[in-house]
Amino acid sequence: MFGKKTVRKEYDRENLRPVLKCSICNGEQVAGFKNLRTGKFEEIALIRDQKELREFMETYDISEIEKEY
Repeated sequence: MFGKKTVRKEYDRENLRPVLKCSICNGEQVAGFKNLRTGKFEEIALIRDQKELREFMETYDISEIEKEY
């Protein structure tokens, strides 16, 4: 009834792609956006569990996210 309200944020869908960077060594995951022109990755959030990943995807209205290792 009194759940947390998700604030929607926008990103440049033409130039940025949502990416989940995953470490092979320790399993750490960082969600962010990769610039399609420069290849530079901008970290937005540390992802520790599925709930945090779901919140990130809801915040930026993302239906699918690509993993990079």
